[in-house]
Amino acid sequence: MHDAIRRRVLMLAASGALGASGLSGFMSRALASGDLPKTSGIHRLEGSATVNGTAARVGTPVQPGDRIETGRASQAVVVIGKDAFLVREMTVIETRGSDNGLKELLISTGRVLSVFAKKPVSIKVPVANIGIRGTGAYLEVEPQGVYFCLCYGEAVVEGAGMPAKVVKTTHHEQPMVIHAEGGVTTADPAKFRNHTDDELILLESLVGREPPFMKDGRYPANRY
Repeated sequence: MHDAIRRRVLMLAASGALGASGLSGFMSRALASGDLPKTSGIHRLEGSATVNGTAARVGTPVQPGDRIETGRASQAVVVIGKDAFLVREMTVIETRGSDNGLKELLISTGRVLSVFAKKPVSIKVPVANIGIRGTGAYLEVEPQGVYFCLCYGEAVVEGAGMPAKVVKTTHHEQPMVIHAEGGVTTADPAKFRNHTDDELILLESLVGREPPFMKDGRYPANRY
């Protein structure tokens, strides 16, 4: 089943069906670089990254408890169990959990697109805690606040100066900005920030899944 999903996504990428020009070169190479990851680790890397302060390469293991940092003009695709991440440049994340899988993701700075298996995970950023389960999510962490898009799934957002906010989406409907000084404002879905459906499709395929907006290889009409 996993290989069938991967083959279907490769065919869609080759045909240009994934967006106007298909997947980016980096993401296409991540998908085509081999079979589904058999172990957790760096699946694709362009530029530089470290794991626990040591220079990383494709194949470097990553487990819950590790710290990943990308350099300038760099990005990495990371798989940890049934969770997968696209870590963009100048980003620092820390992972926490056990042999049973990832339980917490700490993002201190930078930009991360993530897809998670159906289990409770807490995303911690400097201004908020976000509890999720089986979702796709994109975050940009900056000094003035955090941009958060729940691409699909359900989340509970808790931060200073705001009541706990329950968010449910199927296709990027409720992006928001969580402010450093407290509170949250809704972002304009039309001003979609720095992540795409194509990237979500690739990340999910690496862990043997499809995002809920894509069924049996069919891509949504309202693409991002």
